Amino acid sequence: MSPRAGTAGLTPHTLAFVESPVQLLNVLEWAHLRAPRAEEAPGGGLTLVVLSPTDPMTRGQLRRMADLARDEGHTVRWEEARGGPAAPFQTIGGLTRLLRRADRIVMGDPFSRYVQLLLTITRARELVVVDDGTATMEFVAQLASGERLVRWHRKGGRPGPRDLVFAPVSSAARRRLTPSARRTVEVFSSMPIETTPEGVTITANAFAWTRATFGPPRITKGADMVGTSLVETGVVDNDRYLEAVSALAKTHGATRYFAHRRESTEKLHRLAVETGLEIVRPDLPLELIARRGPIGRTILSFPSTVVHTLPLALVGTEVRVAVCDIDPAWLTENASPRAQGFLSGVTGTARDVHRLSAVTAA
Repeated sequence: MSPRAGTAGLTPHTLAFVESPVQLLNVLEWAHLRAPRAEEAPGGGLTLVVLSPTDPMTRGQLRRMADLARDEGHTVRWEEARGGPAAPFQTIGGLTRLLRRADRIVMGDPFSRYVQLLLTITRARELVVVDDGTATMEFVAQLASGERLVRWHRKGGRPGPRDLVFAPVSSAARRRLTPSARRTVEVFSSMPIETTPEGVTITANAFAWTRATFGPPRITKGADMVGTSLVETGVVDNDRYLEAVSALAKTHGATRYFAHRRESTEKLHRLAVETGLEIVRPDLPLELIARRGPIGRTILSFPSTVVHTLPLALVGTEVRVAVCDIDPAWLTENASPRAQGFLSGVTGTARDVHRLSAVTAA
């Protein structure tokens, strides 16, 4: 993949920054919805900048999604944004000219320090935030209440030294993300938005591009399970999580476990040995995997983004999405005080899903 292919002399109308496969998917959904309403054709004036992480699985999914973006006619610019101590300076220096010329900035993660730093450079009059999963719900709530931008699983903890050093940049980014006479802000989301910040436009993401491009899927008789990174983020205890997965699999006859891209190899190996589940490492976001099929008639999940997105991607099929609550006893002692309430809210606001009570681990 050429790092800067197709960008020479380009003055993009829209510049999009993504750091995960799901963010890139939602930029494609946003562009698909917008094209019929604007003068530009699909791909016209959109440059997608991938701020590549170091995790191999995430990078692999991002490369596959970048290929799909090119197929749609978009320009993709791959940045090794974390490829060493000098990488951030080289990345930001190389993007400064494009940032200052862009009329519109689309971003997938307003909590990202990288994105917040880039926001201090741009003069764009239109800012668009596309879904980065359930974090979008927290972003909108914090913007509406005037709070500082903090990821939900860290909320309630004491700011670290890096947080304090970065605080002025974060505050400046938050001001940029507040609508004004000089700047509009749009949130493109499939998440339930309960409180809309003043002046912010909310646009629904119905996964129209996904449904138009893939499927309908072949549906199998069994059940599939969706993994979560709640253990890796320090929210849920590892042993309790494995016990819950085992109990769910036995109760519902699940045979496959679609791993989250951040789940550790050690945890997945132990899960396979103890539960007998086939571990699947998806090469694309689960919304696309499920839409392409084959997929189980029942999809089991813990509170996560997919309980909101999969029903939209699979609308018109016979697939049922079932979500299992997180038992408070599963939480680690270091989990944020906000964790239980946030996870319950993710489950409680999900539409078109079957709600399961928390399983009792053996």
